[in-house]
Amino acid sequence: MRAMILAAGLGTRLRPLTDNRPKALVEVGGRTLLEITLARLRSFGITDVIVNTHHFASLVPEYLERNKNFGMNVAISHEEILLDTGGGLKKAAYFFLEKSGNSEEPFLLHNVDVISTIDLGRMLQFHTDHHALATLAVQERKTSRYLLFQQDSKLCGRRSGPDSTIELVRPSQNVQALAFCGIHIISPRLLSMLTEEGAFSIITSYLRLAVLGQKILGFRAGEYYWRDLGTPGNVAQAAEDLQQRISIP
Repeated sequence: MRAMILAAGLGTRLRPLTDNRPKALVEVGGRTLLEITLARLRSFGITDVIVNTHHFASLVPEYLERNKNFGMNVAISHEEILLDTGGGLKKAAYFFLEKSGNSEEPFLLHNVDVISTIDLGRMLQFHTDHHALATLAVQERKTSRYLLFQQDSKLCGRRSGPDSTIELVRPSQNVQALAFCGIHIISPRLLSMLTEEGAFSIITSYLRLAVLGQKILGFRAGEYYWRDLGTPGNVAQAAEDLQQRISIP
């Protein structure tokens, strides 16, 4: 199984921690976000990874070289212009299509600025058992942007903020608003379906494909620890969590 780590963003919410480094090299408890994410992937048997870069881009390959790629095969997808999640994946699509012994094998897409104990093996099994096009880790928690799911776990819309208008892309009743965790498992056939160009959010693609009847599913991850590392306060809280009660490989 291969993976992509989304690390190209400017990390504006993390300032001043990102004034002189990319967010991937911000540290939590003495380890960079990139090292923590790579270690998580490696613990699930993933050794082939591509990382996208933009902000202070040269520091990432230099860091990886100094650390011998943490014993993994790591490629870089540099973005001269930020491409967002969908555009970034589309640019790196070759990595999942070339030199692959199994063109049907799902791959993982993981934000660098989240930390969790989500069981990626169980999530992969859920994805495979349900023959999904994409599976998104989701939780019941407060967020500024929600994804909407039917009772059968299929994506059917989104909602921004608690009082905003619901956008449904397929007729649904009893929908549940869930918070996305920034972790996806994706079947490679999705790559040829990314018809959007330039910079675009992959959520836009998911919603478009849901309209067409494609199976975009939510994997309930409420039982696991998860934290967004997008602000200095959250980074500090994660460091405290790791020191006191959370074990991350």
